[in-house]
Amino acid sequence: MKRIPKQEYTAEFKEQAVKRADEVGNIARVAEELGLVEQTLRNWAKAAKAAKAAKAAKAAKAAKAGKLNPAGAKQITAEQMELSRLRAQVVRLEMENEILKNVFRGGAPSRWKETRVLPTLA
Repeated sequence: MKRIPKQEYTAEFKEQAVKRADEVGNIARVAEELGLVEQTLRNWAKAAKAAKAAKAAKAAKAAKAGKLNPAGAKQITAEQMELSRLRAQVVRLEMENEILKNVFRGGAPSRWKETRVLPTLA
């Protein structure tokens, strides 16, 4: 018995074949038009459906986990990112100012009060 060599198809060809089968609604007819074995086209369609479902599940999982920009989320503009960064900087600087105010109101922290400054030789 003579063995038929295995055919290799590009990913683009497979995608177009599956898309055409979805449009027509008849896998057998599209497979015949393209010169494919019907089961081959069915396998491609099944794999494409599974990949699409996995992508949707991954996007849903990312959205549930609260990750930034999951699929279908609003894109954050550069201005929004800058505004967020500046707001965080304002909060940090206000905290630093409050700490410095407390230091000057009450004097130096207790661990610094015990430190003596040696007189300089003139």
